[in-house]
Amino acid sequence: QEIANLMWAMAKLVDNGQEWTPEVKEAVAALLPRVTVQKDQFKAQGIVNLLWAMAKLVDNGQESTPEVKEAVAALLAHVNAQKVQFIPQGIANLLWAMAKLVDNGQEQTPGLTEAVAVLLPHVNVQKANFKPQAITNLLWAMAKLVDNGQGPTPELNAAVAALLSQVNAQKDNFKPQAIANLLWAMAKLVDNGQEQTPRLNAAVAALLSQVNAQKDNFKPKAIANLLWAMAKLVDNGQEQTPRLKEAVAALLPHLNAQKDRFNTQDIANLLWAMAKLMDNGHDQIPELNEAVAALLPHVNTQKASFNPQEIANLLWTMAKLVDIGQEQTPGFNEAMAVLLPLVNVQKEQFNGQGIANLLWAIAKLMDNGQEQTPGLKEAVAALLPHVNAQKDQFIPQHIANLLWALAKLGELVELNVLTSTFESLVYKISENPRLSQQDILMSLWGVMVCCARLSLVSNANKNNWLEKHINDLFTRLKNTSPDNEEDQSIIAMAASWLGRACPFVPHYQTIISKPQSDFRNQLQSCLPSLKIEEEKSLNSLPPVDLLLPDHNMVIEVQGSYHYVNGDYKTRKGSTLLKIALLQKSGFEVIEIPVNRLWNQDLMKPFIDQIKKRTNKQ
Repeated sequence: QEIANLMWAMAKLVDNGQEWTPEVKEAVAALLPRVTVQKDQFKAQGIVNLLWAMAKLVDNGQESTPEVKEAVAALLAHVNAQKVQFIPQGIANLLWAMAKLVDNGQEQTPGLTEAVAVLLPHVNVQKANFKPQAITNLLWAMAKLVDNGQGPTPELNAAVAALLSQVNAQKDNFKPQAIANLLWAMAKLVDNGQEQTPRLNAAVAALLSQVNAQKDNFKPKAIANLLWAMAKLVDNGQEQTPRLKEAVAALLPHLNAQKDRFNTQDIANLLWAMAKLMDNGHDQIPELNEAVAALLPHVNTQKASFNPQEIANLLWTMAKLVDIGQEQTPGFNEAMAVLLPLVNVQKEQFNGQGIANLLWAIAKLMDNGQEQTPGLKEAVAALLPHVNAQKDQFIPQHIANLLWALAKLGELVELNVLTSTFESLVYKISENPRLSQQDILMSLWGVMVCCARLSLVSNANKNNWLEKHINDLFTRLKNTSPDNEEDQSIIAMAASWLGRACPFVPHYQTIISKPQSDFRNQLQSCLPSLKIEEEKSLNSLPPVDLLLPDHNMVIEVQGSYHYVNGDYKTRKGSTLLKIALLQKSGFEVIEIPVNRLWNQDLMKPFIDQIKKRTNKQ
């Protein structure tokens, strides 16, 4: 009892700000072996207090030493033996402690898994006896365990269902921190495959009403967790009810007021949440833009503290914001300039998801006209070697994003690096039955770009194995007729590559640019009898700028958008694919960078080239 009380007391002191002095560390170190020695003598409450204390100490910086692990293992063995003696609060504290230990690196040993399995049925049996704090701790614990690899067993699902009914029943008794933790837990469970049952939706709705009522009492961490949870729920299909919109609107002014109190994880989560909310229909809320602007300067001030996952999430967020029309303000560009060098510094520490998100983000930023920010090319170069090294970590969605991103970066990625990377990744998705339509489309487009680059290099070895995947992926889109132009274009290009009829008539917007029009007029004045057509779609492909139908010749006036970073040298994947498809269809293609049309002297060689080619015919 004394050992348990002492450990509990030290954990409480440390959790409330007691400094980790050498004396505290010595006392903890002295007590841990006694836990193992006297393991058979601890009563149920002592086991609860000790495991809670160790979880708290580890969460506050206690190193997970062999002594800590031995003490944890010794106590877990007694959870099963004393299972009938645990009161509801004890069950909640035990599961919370186990989840906390796992979250801080404790291995999910058979002993820990068995202890969780033993406790879960008691959650269901005693559901009516749990107080609000216990309900919160239990749902948080289950969400954490699932997030760290605990399987969604029938017992866990039953425990979750039992607790959700109690959330609704006790909704008026939850404090602000509990509301934040509960919504976070529900969002995590849904993100890991929990079905959005009517009971879960009712619990979410009950808590959202409390967000508005208690809006003035949320601390910075709770605000960050709440907005993250709401964004995650929406991203996973939660209906955007008036209550959810009210909760978002209620929190945003408090975010702005407390902006100086968010840590790096909060900043990363908040910016991610706002990007997701905007992407899912909240883009017309002015307060969201204000909140983004308020947080961006803190990326710079806290740059030294961001860990790899936060860096990946932040760059993904900024790419997503640009993709949905967020203005690239000086604050935005400054944050970008701060984050990109960190990719190089921490390149060894990114996991598979981080690498996939970062390369997707960089490709998106470049594709949306991000200025030539120092560090973009260096970040790509730093990440590429890690794609092959971590290929076994990538899930199908990551692979689809990587194929798309590497292809989108076009000539920025060396051809041999691109082909070797594609060869190591494509086989992992070719037969995967769980690919979404979006994953198939992105992968199909990426593989076509890789094959296009090979076809445009005369001495490159053509890769029939990669080309086979164009057919395989295209076949999986059978009977697909998407509504948006981008997806229609991918299917039409694949049909053209394979020499098949497009299964529908794709719709393309046509825009005649001023440089295109000026060059056409100049060319026509030099060759008055030359037949020229503009914005013509050939073989269901995206329209070409200028077509000389009598000579099977296409002229593409390439604006800065066709080049990575707008450098007029490094062509994007989309540009390369269009050229390769036109050549494959039998057209000669002349590319004219728009910066060569700024005066007559630069334009003249292209006019002369066309004259020479048309006269020959």
